[in-house]
Amino acid sequence: MHFIITLVLGILAGWIAGKIMKSEQNLIINLILGLVGGAVGGWIGSLLGISGGWIVGLILAVLGACILIWLYRKLFKK
Repeated sequence: MHFIITLVLGILAGWIAGKIMKSEQNLIINLILGLVGGAVGGWIGSLLGISGGWIVGLILAVLGACILIWLYRKLFKK
């Protein structure tokens, strides 16, 4: 069950990050970046000693997804 919740939060984080970053990528890329961003955000949170419930996890996942969208733009700039 934890895995499913993690997937849903990652997808939600990708959608939110896409809106925040005004991403022009398609929805699927934003959702994938959100899933990976959840891992990046969790890693950043562990480095900073931040932990908490699902709200903190979602915030960290959105932060991680925003970072990944920014990196995606820099690497694949058209």
